Amino acid sequence: METHNILQYTVVLLAAAVIAVPIAKRFELGAVLGYLVAGAVIGPAGLKLLQNPEQISSISELGVVLLLFVIGLELSPQRLWVMRRLVFGVGFLQVVATAALIALAAHLAFGLGAKPAIIIGLGLALSSTAFGLQLLAERKELTAAHGRLAFAVLLFQDLAAIPILAVIPVFGDEHGAAVNTVTALQKIGVIALVVVAGRYLLRPVLRIVAGTRIPEVFTATALLVVIGTAWLMEHAGISMALGAFLAGLLLADSEYRHELESQIEPFKGLLLGLFFVSVGMAVDLGLLLREPWLVAGLTVGLLALKALVLFGAGRLAGGLNRVEAVSFAAVLAAGGEFAFVVFNLAESSHVLDQRTHDLLMLVITLSMALTPPLVIALSRFLATHKHKPVREFDRIEGDAPRVIIAGFGRVGQIVARVLRAQKIPYTALENSPEQVDASRRFGSTLYFGDPSRPELLRAAQADKAEIFVLATDDPEANVRTARLVKRLYPNLKIFARARNRQHAFRLMDLSVDGVVRETLEGSLDITRQVLEALGQPPRVAADRIARFRAHDEALLKAQHLVYDDDAALIQTSHEAFTELEQIFAADTSEDGSKEWAGAANRQW
Repeated sequence: METHNILQYTVVLLAAAVIAVPIAKRFELGAVLGYLVAGAVIGPAGLKLLQNPEQISSISELGVVLLLFVIGLELSPQRLWVMRRLVFGVGFLQVVATAALIALAAHLAFGLGAKPAIIIGLGLALSSTAFGLQLLAERKELTAAHGRLAFAVLLFQDLAAIPILAVIPVFGDEHGAAVNTVTALQKIGVIALVVVAGRYLLRPVLRIVAGTRIPEVFTATALLVVIGTAWLMEHAGISMALGAFLAGLLLADSEYRHELESQIEPFKGLLLGLFFVSVGMAVDLGLLLREPWLVAGLTVGLLALKALVLFGAGRLAGGLNRVEAVSFAAVLAAGGEFAFVVFNLAESSHVLDQRTHDLLMLVITLSMALTPPLVIALSRFLATHKHKPVREFDRIEGDAPRVIIAGFGRVGQIVARVLRAQKIPYTALENSPEQVDASRRFGSTLYFGDPSRPELLRAAQADKAEIFVLATDDPEANVRTARLVKRLYPNLKIFARARNRQHAFRLMDLSVDGVVRETLEGSLDITRQVLEALGQPPRVAADRIARFRAHDEALLKAQHLVYDDDAALIQTSHEAFTELEQIFAADTSEDGSKEWAGAANRQW
């Protein structure tokens, strides 16, 4: 490609991404859909600004390669072994069931032969690793139950792509079996070479490079590890993405894991975006216009069938509840990037004809494009129809407690541990069944129920308790519960957790006995350590933190009177800061603060 063309491609691609992605994010459609739309607009089917999408496809595939490398870095072999049931159990079930149903539909409904039907079933059973993980990461759901299961299934699909690609030449060539035996041995040898080199060679090399203390050399080494492994795998006819994943997996336990991840991350994000743009550029809108009903029917059918299988696998084998299973199915229902590779190879091996190939490529692309808005629409629907607990609230038995703890998260657990250690009787209430089950495994005594329900408070014998600790992390539910307790049990002392000052003001409106901002003490402790690290004597730092705490508590009470007046709130903040400066400046105590301040000024 000429230099002029390279610059043109670079400018157009960057401009398309810079314009389309912020617009998509503005309407909460996600960056993935923005990249897809950008590709469709600038590609051959759109404004024809770029006529040859295949020229960037090879480069854009490096985005998927780098993504799999980062995934491998975050997944040690020990963790992979722990996840074996999800990866090889649920993943295997999903791929086999989906491939069988799609192959059967292709054979019966479209009259395709057994070989092309099987290849179509296997190719469409694969979901998009890039799309799925990007969507889950954007929505901060990678650590959720359905996010972990989606990761496990995608991992199995990436592993399954190897035998799928290996079997296509056998289907397309009568002499493929003999050749395939030799090829399989070569592939096994290359994988063994990567494992041995990664185990015994990479760490010493990285140690030497890190010893140079030259950041750009370490960056070059990180890219060399990923791209070199991917090139070696591709040369042996193995998936580049799998090679990168394997390299990351071998370095997951190394001391350079976090440094490697930080070096790769910028390249991964940019190239992954380029991959999505190339997918959008490959959309054949002409075929869509010629046969709209067929394309639409196949796309909807693919999404519905895969979603049905994924929902069943998530519920029956993955242990998800209904809402989690629906979210799991929505993320993985579309086709995937490995299907492009599968169908391209099948077409070149004469297993699929040109029309079928083009139709499948368009259906996969459209299904991927529909996934982000479908996931967003589904999440909004679920948000307005929140999942209610399917089990009844626990029956509360035992003697009357002295303390009732509402909410058993980070705050409630600490309160309970201190009370339990002193044998002070308490009753803990938690509205999340998952949290209840998880805490009970560690021996905690708590009950499943909504503390804002009057009947549950009566069952917990709130009328006989002395203290009510309000530790729920939802500000709205927190205030609602405080109002209810104040109305039903006015003699019960309430100590409440507040997320921020506005939340604290609303609790103070209810005359709660004690309001504790959840981040205040931790922030003050960090500040004290910072002051000591700057050279202040420990007594001076502790004294100034104590002065700030008292000053801030007084400010909180003053601002409570005007917190609904922005102008007055801002004015009191400025006045309070000036007063705090004067307090510190006028510090004439005998703890050495004056001497420290003078020494610090001379030093700086």
